[in-house]
Amino acid sequence: MRSLASIVLAFESVVLALVTPVMISIADVRPAVAVPVCLGLFALALVAAALLRFQTGYVLGSLVQVGAVGLGFVVPVMFVLGVFFAAFWVAAIVLGRRIEQAKKTHEQLGSAGQPTSRES
Repeated sequence: MRSLASIVLAFESVVLALVTPVMISIADVRPAVAVPVCLGLFALALVAAALLRFQTGYVLGSLVQVGAVGLGFVVPVMFVLGVFFAAFWVAAIVLGRRIEQAKKTHEQLGSAGQPTSRES
């Protein structure tokens, strides 16, 4: 689960960094506002990716998703990108849990099916 979530956050951090000049040039947002907001979300995404071994990382990652969708109020295309990344985030968590459960089940079945030295 952690690897899928970190991939989503890494790609999203690139998008969040690149939306800064878009906010400044196209949406006419002052640089004093655009830089801290976008680069703050960029940094938060990286911190969340680094903390994914703890529950805090997933909470921070979810906050990044909310912030990315919220940027859509300033740059409308971010509604689309934010929703896509939020969907990828949810998919990473759901699929990651399924993969971990399947690995755990496979390990349990594998250890139960191991032949003893007398059987081989």
